[in-house]
Amino acid sequence: MGELPEQRPRDVTVLDMEASIEHLTRGTVRNVDALLVVTEPYFRSLETSGRVIPLARELGLERVWIVANKVRSDRDEAAIREYCARRGFEVVGLVPFDEAVGEADLRGQSLIDYQAAASAVRAVEQLADLLTDRLRTGASVGV
Repeated sequence: MGELPEQRPRDVTVLDMEASIEHLTRGTVRNVDALLVVTEPYFRSLETSGRVIPLARELGLERVWIVANKVRSDRDEAAIREYCARRGFEVVGLVPFDEAVGEADLRGQSLIDYQAAASAVRAVEQLADLLTDRLRTGASVGV
């Protein structure tokens, strides 16, 4: 990240990293403005988030947020919110489970090209708007 060219104020760079703490221990996140930890409503996914966030905070990252992914039901959402609330993690977005994601992948297409109106696309667009506003203004985030 430190070697990226100087960005204009409105530029955003997103890095998609694997679900582990390895990138944190290598210093990959040293110069980020915010870290989104994407979790799913499964025990192992939540536990991984539970290890990543404290480590990120130890490294000095102040803006570390949870995005819930593949949320199928109110029960899934409640499980994620409960887990995060007990640990003081802020949930900033919910992306619903969407069959179109798998269908697009089977066709070798991006989801937005395959089905631009998919519920997952809409959720990510809303999340992007919310985070852009948050990073620009410092306003509170959370859903």
